Amino acid sequence: MSKLFEPIEIRGIEIKNRSWVSPMCQYSCDDGFANNWHLVHLGSRAVGGAGLVMSEAAAVEPEGRISPWDLGIWKDEHIKPLKDITKFISDQDSIPAIQLAHAGRKASTKRPWQGRGRIETKDGGWIPKGPSSIPFDEESQIPSELSSEEINEITTNFVKAAERSVEAGFKCIELHLAHGYLVHEFFSPISNIREDNHGGSLDNRTSFGVEIAKKIRQKIGKNIPIFARISVTEYHPDGWDIESSVILSKKLKQAGVDLIDCSSGGNYFDQEIELKKGYQVPLSKSIKSQAEILTGTVGLITENDHAEEILNNNEADAIFLGRELLRNPYWSLYSQEDIKAWPLQYQRSFESIGNIKYIRKND
Repeated sequence: MSKLFEPIEIRGIEIKNRSWVSPMCQYSCDDGFANNWHLVHLGSRAVGGAGLVMSEAAAVEPEGRISPWDLGIWKDEHIKPLKDITKFISDQDSIPAIQLAHAGRKASTKRPWQGRGRIETKDGGWIPKGPSSIPFDEESQIPSELSSEEINEITTNFVKAAERSVEAGFKCIELHLAHGYLVHEFFSPISNIREDNHGGSLDNRTSFGVEIAKKIRQKIGKNIPIFARISVTEYHPDGWDIESSVILSKKLKQAGVDLIDCSSGGNYFDQEIELKKGYQVPLSKSIKSQAEILTGTVGLITENDHAEEILNNNEADAIFLGRELLRNPYWSLYSQEDIKAWPLQYQRSFESIGNIKYIRKND
């Protein structure tokens, strides 16, 4: 059997294949509420055969949004529209997952198609928060340094968001600890210069993220898988690196995390990344082998043969697909090359042809 389409079981949850939807911000919410765009966007990837469909980053408090148009799960009213989405995904035999997030010092920005850049408070923005009063770059706002009490409050907000996620029908929760957002900012010595018990040593800098994972596991019990997306390296000579990520992954595993979603970068404005096919796969391989935990890999993986190679080489346990699934929601079905895997409603499209490869090449 194809490794890509081999089921994987995590905490009793069987995921039908290893072709998963990576969280991708849509910047299309009002006050954090999911809407028909999200239902169709996420639902079509479930119809398209992905084994796990993950929402975009859902903010655990209003100030934790990247932009004012981000998805939210900071209040109970957010549950209902999310429940409609998770039901549809589940009905397609896919696993609905949610990514919980706080943007930290990278909050209060414009949507990408508006040119990015910060949004001032007078224009509906807010003062971002961070471990230290260090802006991301010269054009970013100076964040407000979080007090110990505020850190504890945000931890509680993550836990409450996880509870709402379960109530909304999500069967998997991912913690966004990557890409220069709040928890990653605590990890890194280039954004965290605190002198209290959340700064200084690696143990101190990772305590915030590990505590979030630990408390969520305690609250939601043993039956819901927890993933953590981390930036395995931030491409800075004095910053967060692979060795630190291995130590963190071991800590997260002990706290109840089941899989590390391996990404990179995002916390250093002048980062230099050699973008090439599967450029983050070696990061996943390092975490998988050294931390002895399940991993997912992501980044410029567009062909099913490449995905198969990664899995067969034991470099990752699952493939997260992002932009490729924006271009083609049915990538997983095309890659499986089995007409019977397609929804019954669509199977007649192959009548008189019966060759998925032919259809894909010439559609």
